[in-house]
Amino acid sequence: MSTKKIDAINEDECVKKINSLEKKIKTLKKEVKTLKQGLKEKEEKLLRSYADLQNYKKRMEKEMQLKEDEIKKRYISELVDLNELLKKVYEDNNPKDGLRVILGNIKNFFEKEQIKYIESVGKQFDHNLHHAVTTVEKNDCEDGLIIDEVKKGYMVGDKVFRPSHVIVAKKKK
Repeated sequence: MSTKKIDAINEDECVKKINSLEKKIKTLKKEVKTLKQGLKEKEEKLLRSYADLQNYKKRMEKEMQLKEDEIKKRYISELVDLNELLKKVYEDNNPKDGLRVILGNIKNFFEKEQIKYIESVGKQFDHNLHHAVTTVEKNDCEDGLIIDEVKKGYMVGDKVFRPSHVIVAKKKK
């Protein structure tokens, strides 16, 4: 084979390789363009999602503040009513009737808010419901029995609002 033929074959192969590489370059450029577009769309979606989250946070904060204000109004209203009743009772010649009304109002409020008194005296000490102020040694009772209540405890629903402050018996040895 002559060198001219070899040069022609090499030249043809080079042209083919160049054409093949140019096609690959075009394909890769298209792919890069597609990926950039996809990335841009995802970036925009992420920014929108972040903005939505920020708006949601602001809306929730505003709703929480409104709820808090509503609860404050309800309790302040109850306190104002109680204050007015106490003033009337104070000025009354027979305050027992007025105090009975006030205690009835408080009882109704407690029932409405599911506030219950924790029964303690005569029960076994339970650290979930009671706070032991002191212990007293006694001969005639079992260990851990509550013999007196210093401060009443309350539950709101089924959760302890304030534990009862109690005196607990300890059997003498």
